[in-house]
Amino acid sequence: MDDQSEYAHLFPIIIEVEQGNSYQWCSCGTSKNQPFCDKDDCGDKSILFVANVTEEVVFCQCKQTKRPPLCDGSHAKLMLEAVNSRKLK
Repeated sequence: MDDQSEYAHLFPIIIEVEQGNSYQWCSCGTSKNQPFCDKDDCGDKSILFVANVTEEVVFCQCKQTKRPPLCDGSHAKLMLEAVNSRKLK
């Protein structure tokens, strides 16, 4: 997927996390370092993820997940809505 696509944010992102490391997931979508928060003042808008093992993790980028920070497939509905809206134009 082209990172410059207007729909890039609708696709989850797979990132290898390292055991014991902490990651701050951006829930508001304004970070320039998606899916992670790049600010120090987001408070509860960023969600801490601590890696229990070194593995690939599927992080949400659409920000609609019910299991933050992990992808739960919510992007599929958003993608369908985007496709349908393009068909109507």
